[in-house]
Amino acid sequence: MADTTTRRSPLEHADRFAAVTRNSRGSLRLAGLPFLAQVTLRLDPKSPAAEAVGLALGVPLPLAPNTVNRGGELAVLWLGPDEWLVVGAGAAAGLVERLRSAIGDEHGAVADVSAQRTALLVAGARSRDLLARGCSLDLHPRVFGAGRCARTTLARAQVVLVARDGLRPGFWVLVRSSFAGYLADWLLDAATEHVGRPTLQAGRSGP
Repeated sequence: MADTTTRRSPLEHADRFAAVTRNSRGSLRLAGLPFLAQVTLRLDPKSPAAEAVGLALGVPLPLAPNTVNRGGELAVLWLGPDEWLVVGAGAAAGLVERLRSAIGDEHGAVADVSAQRTALLVAGARSRDLLARGCSLDLHPRVFGAGRCARTTLARAQVVLVARDGLRPGFWVLVRSSFAGYLADWLLDAATEHVGRPTLQAGRSGP
């Protein structure tokens, strides 16, 4: 019998996110990034396995606290002295297999945590102002610019915040799936200070 299971994002805010982007004239963009592969990795950064993993991923593990290394479609986030989160597009199963093969008989642990967190995009010139309303981190680009990440709280929700690379300012917000709807609502409400109350397209109504 064919597998008819379909994956559903915990976010149902696409219309309202699009309205914020439209009303802000590009100065603020909110979007969901569903189904990113997210895999945690634990190992000794000085072990042969660490170098092998870097070669397998095509990007070395970041060793400086709260930094991100990128290679191709992958981002590797430093979460602790012996802990990383590998984030990328596509299926997590292949990524897990690649990491386990690289570790081999060395001591280490790999786990698919894709279902635990949902990714949100907060981008645009006003993105830092919006996040600063609910986050105690100093988000100035000199302090928290591209290539930085941190575990922190946003609107009292535990998140992993990642400053994106590129010319336009922007962030990934990785939040527990059970808090994703709450955090999306908070972002939409906080955005009204910058862009006013979002207006949905004709024929659509908000939740």
